[in-house]
Amino acid sequence: MEIEEKIKNSIVNALKDLNYPVVDINLEEPPSKDLGDLSTNLSFKLASDLGMNPVDIANNIVNAMETPKYISKVETKGPYINFFIDYDAFAPKLLKKIDENYGNLKSKNKKVILEHTSANPNGPLHVGHLRNAIIGDSLARIMRAAGYDVETHYYVNDMGRQVAMVVWGALNLEFKKEKVKKDHEIGKIYYLANKALENDPKIENEVNKLMKKYEEGDKKTRKIFKNIVKKCLEGIKETLKNLNIEHDKFVWESDFVRDSSIEKIIEKLKNTEYFYESEGAICLNLEKFGIEKELILKRSDGTSLYATRDIAYHFMKSQNADIVIDVLGSDHKLTAEQVKTVMKILKSKQPEIIFYEFITLPNGSMSTRKGTFVSVDELIEESKKRAIEEIKKRRKDISESEMEKIAEIVSIGAIRYYIAKLSPEKHLTFKWEDVLDFEKGCASIQYAHARACKLLKKAKYKEKEYEIDKWPLNDLEIDLIRILSKFPKIVETAAKTRKIHMAAQYAQELANAFNRFYKHVPVIGSEHEKNRLVLVEKCKITINNCLKLLGIKAPSSM
Repeated sequence: MEIEEKIKNSIVNALKDLNYPVVDINLEEPPSKDLGDLSTNLSFKLASDLGMNPVDIANNIVNAMETPKYISKVETKGPYINFFIDYDAFAPKLLKKIDENYGNLKSKNKKVILEHTSANPNGPLHVGHLRNAIIGDSLARIMRAAGYDVETHYYVNDMGRQVAMVVWGALNLEFKKEKVKKDHEIGKIYYLANKALENDPKIENEVNKLMKKYEEGDKKTRKIFKNIVKKCLEGIKETLKNLNIEHDKFVWESDFVRDSSIEKIIEKLKNTEYFYESEGAICLNLEKFGIEKELILKRSDGTSLYATRDIAYHFMKSQNADIVIDVLGSDHKLTAEQVKTVMKILKSKQPEIIFYEFITLPNGSMSTRKGTFVSVDELIEESKKRAIEEIKKRRKDISESEMEKIAEIVSIGAIRYYIAKLSPEKHLTFKWEDVLDFEKGCASIQYAHARACKLLKKAKYKEKEYEIDKWPLNDLEIDLIRILSKFPKIVETAAKTRKIHMAAQYAQELANAFNRFYKHVPVIGSEHEKNRLVLVEKCKITINNCLKLLGIKAPSSM
């Protein structure tokens, strides 16, 4: 990023000297190393304003500019201006900068409220929830590193029909108590309640009565609902913690009914042209915004809907943050658009929505109601079991406890990386062999970190003992320096675009380059041992820092 700033400053000075308009300068990696390390198509932007050929503009800029520091050569290729980095001079400067804080950028003084996971408290988290939780947590980590003040929320849907079904089941069904996690116990009750409903449709009326009594604030009903939801959340929190995920706040949906937030929102909307009443129900007409389906805020019996409570929640968030982000499944597009539209009507901040496609099982979609799902707890257990089997094949020299420790790190890394590496709009079919492939993916990244630790330990490396000198870099070292230098920009861009897979792909790129270096470049006993040990240590730090952004631990041994 420092080199980019120097290049941009040099270009701006040249533009001023030429009396050309000063416009935004975008630098990108060229498609081939023969075209340099950085390139700009600035001359295209200026061509229409200046009425000149872009090739002539590029040549004029290069002739007018001073060569920036750490740049060995500047040349034009048609309308493009290409910059070649002097890696021998740049490497010592970069390596001195890399420490445990590398990748942490300056504060942006912007508060972000990021809501993610928010699974209904009617059973354990299943692999269908994984994408939401891992995208949300990783994005929060990346945005914090990029300088944002991030507060993560779990929105607890305690007023929905699913919870009312669990409450009905707990009050009316007899079932054998089992020694299972509390969220799994709740999931079983929910499954049995749905089975009972299939046999007796009249149960639906009883469930609706429970929902109404809870919203009206009946003390006994409130206590039952609260206890069941808390019990389920206790299990969910344990699962999330095992995935290295913790939320800053758990915000309960019912709070917006109890504190009159919904009534205040309805009062605000009453004064708009979109408000109307129909057969006792309170509604909004959003056709003007291209939404054909009416938005019901209150039913004729006076009860609110999920959308109404969600609007109150988003209004609260908009009052307390500069940026509001929601991570949602693609099936929420209509309700998300309704919420965004109402926020617009209320002249409040509209949420940014990160939609993701679902994870399905090879034989179809997952359903808590039908009991067809793979729980995250099962996934973690199976992943750890397979990791131990792999470690046993490779390591005969470590204790059972050390093996357990490594297996836990590797298994959680495999799960998180499996989700993080793909763009959220891509569909995923859950396959054990893909998630737990320890030859590729996260295991190879963690292995690169462990290799670096092993090499530094063998050399008895101590950072303060080594001064970094300029040395003639070979191609593999240049590749490492080039990739290391990109990390702060990766953090900046991933945060700005809200794309966590950029960090995952970068971690793999750096690990691959390090593994090539490790295999082909001698370090201990070589002519440039001290400098190469520094390079190894800086790779270790950067791999660790990048994995932290993804909520993944970097083991020192594998």
